[in-house]
Amino acid sequence: MKVLVRGVVQGVGFRPTVYRIATSMGLNGWVQNNGADVIIAIDRDAEEFVRRLRAELPPLARLDSVEIVDEEVVAEGFRIVPSSSGQRGVGIPNDSAICDDCLREMFTPGQRRYLYPFTNCTNCGARFTIIEDMPYDRAETSMRDFPMCPDCRNEYDDPMARRFHHQTISCPRCGPEYYLLDRNGRRIDVDDPIAFFAEQMERGAIGVAKSWGGMHICCSLPTLPRLRKWYHRDQKPFAVMVRDMDAVRRYGRPDEHEVELLTSPHRPVVLVPRTDEPVNEMISPGLGNVGLFLPYTEMQHILFRHLKSDALVMTSANTPGEPMVLRDSDALDLNAELYLLHNREILNRCDDSVVRSFGRNTFFLRKSRGHIPSPIEVRLKGQAVGVGAQENLTGAVIKDGRLFTTQHIGDGDSPRVVDFLEASIGHFRRLLGVSELDAVGMDMHPSYTNRRMAKEMAYRAGAELVEVQHHWAHAAALLVDAGLDEMVCLTLDGTGYGADGQAWGGEVLHATLDEYDRVAHLEGFPLLGGEMAVKDPRRLVFALSAKAGLPLPYFEDRDAAVLLKLMDRSVTTTGFGRVLDAVSCYLGICQTRTYDGEPAMKLEPFLERGRRSIPMKAEVRSGVVGTVDLFRQLVGSSGTREDRAYSFTAALLEALVDAAVDDASATGVDRIGLTGGVSYNSTICAMAKTMVEERGLVFVCPDRLPNGDGCVSSGQAAVALRKVGK
Repeated sequence: MKVLVRGVVQGVGFRPTVYRIATSMGLNGWVQNNGADVIIAIDRDAEEFVRRLRAELPPLARLDSVEIVDEEVVAEGFRIVPSSSGQRGVGIPNDSAICDDCLREMFTPGQRRYLYPFTNCTNCGARFTIIEDMPYDRAETSMRDFPMCPDCRNEYDDPMARRFHHQTISCPRCGPEYYLLDRNGRRIDVDDPIAFFAEQMERGAIGVAKSWGGMHICCSLPTLPRLRKWYHRDQKPFAVMVRDMDAVRRYGRPDEHEVELLTSPHRPVVLVPRTDEPVNEMISPGLGNVGLFLPYTEMQHILFRHLKSDALVMTSANTPGEPMVLRDSDALDLNAELYLLHNREILNRCDDSVVRSFGRNTFFLRKSRGHIPSPIEVRLKGQAVGVGAQENLTGAVIKDGRLFTTQHIGDGDSPRVVDFLEASIGHFRRLLGVSELDAVGMDMHPSYTNRRMAKEMAYRAGAELVEVQHHWAHAAALLVDAGLDEMVCLTLDGTGYGADGQAWGGEVLHATLDEYDRVAHLEGFPLLGGEMAVKDPRRLVFALSAKAGLPLPYFEDRDAAVLLKLMDRSVTTTGFGRVLDAVSCYLGICQTRTYDGEPAMKLEPFLERGRRSIPMKAEVRSGVVGTVDLFRQLVGSSGTREDRAYSFTAALLEALVDAAVDDASATGVDRIGLTGGVSYNSTICAMAKTMVEERGLVFVCPDRLPNGDGCVSSGQAAVALRKVGK
């Protein structure tokens, strides 16, 4: 008989486990990778075999389905047979942090992999970032450039060894190696490149270190002021890698769920409430949290062994607006002082994932290394692609009931980012065997740079091209994430192209994958100068003040006159994020925006400390929430900035929630969702959850797909596939 297994079953030690179980049971037969599946042929006792297989599953493996087929198998002994291409599919493994067994081996003197920075086994190490094609065999990875030495071959062939049939096995004799370059690209001849790099970090150097899926710009915490000037990043927070959990608790105050995220094999950057440690203000100026993560590669653990300090800045190495660098020549363009590089090719660029916790939910600010690919079941057949929006780009591919998202791509202003998006979608299509497409979904915004790519992709595939409104895509992604068919959803962000050609962002949508109804929205106000108003929050306050008949702030007579002329000519925005930017600016919290979302992000600590102590109420007329009048109430209020900000935000949010609840009650829907970039704000999310549950309905928020624009491609693909009747 045959056992057909689907799931994460390649590159995770699955076939060796099958071999050990089968031989211990005295079974005859074979096991083989078959592209998407693993096929196991055994001559008897299939039920007992499957029971043991489930009980002894390797740590990184996951069984999605197991089918037993009654078919005679004639064999002598049990063996692992070479892989076949078979059906392409779902078992693409994620990168996973080095396991405890490999750590012990790597730090045990006398072991042949002592301090070897590519030590891994079937339970850990780089996977997705080094895979070129499926099935997952060494020849289809960047390890093909490193033939196994006799000792590694013996381990590979030994059924009792931890590295039995482990495709990325290597050692100092046969594997990749690290080396150092100076800022001019010249080799630095030292006995221990990692130890030398650590020493230079302690001395205040700014360096670049190559990891699994890309490179990091690195420096010690005392060097941060110089890094900010060198990198032209005055205010934007940096991610910090810390030695261990003791160091985590020095800089942050993680709760139980955040500890689980930090210590998981995915090893994301986790935003945790920051402590009073003085350097935290330099790490994340004006914010209430700090982004921390633990070492996940072998090199990073060795690096900390040589460091005296317990933390290093480690941020993605790229020039502003461009993808993370992969090659030595591109890294040298960064003009760092020292480069710690290795000679194993990165086949799939993958930034670090960034998450924050909300209760037991995981909010992905960036879903990438360690979490990609992670398919989500969808009740849709057929094959489709979504190309995302403009910022925080990802691509999405649906194949016969499973949705895959690409790694984080970046912001689409750069042609190289769009090229990266196209290449990543193409790579997933190749891995999954998606040669034909039924539909391609894209955003409605006529100026988005990835629309041309979407049109060409649809044309080449003979697929239907589907425009999907930005906030409907957000709502559709939340439906997919939660496994629902229908909900009333608050989609709150800064800007998205609306069906009326205006900038939406404070929306209540009654949504399915078939259609949406705009139930309510914030009152629009002008974006004076378009994108200039997004970058200068003072213009937002000026526009709200002008509409409210209040004194006009910030600008002298001539500039004010120009802005007043723009009031009737500018596109209007209903963006909740833009309103938060305006509140942050008006209250003197952040009046200069140096990075995306900065004013609203710096408002968040004030909201966390605030109370709803000031009477404010937003009027709703014909589904339009009175933003301008509420701003007038804010200006006329007194009290602490914290309480004024909280009372205003609660009143605005409550009006939207009430509109959502009214529509849900009228249509028999019992779930109210919240998504969009604003929902990353845990105080706002907690407000909405309390309001919804107090009104007797079920609150839904993201957990598997990003809240922000990283989910848009998923919503687009799902809506597009539904439209063509799949």
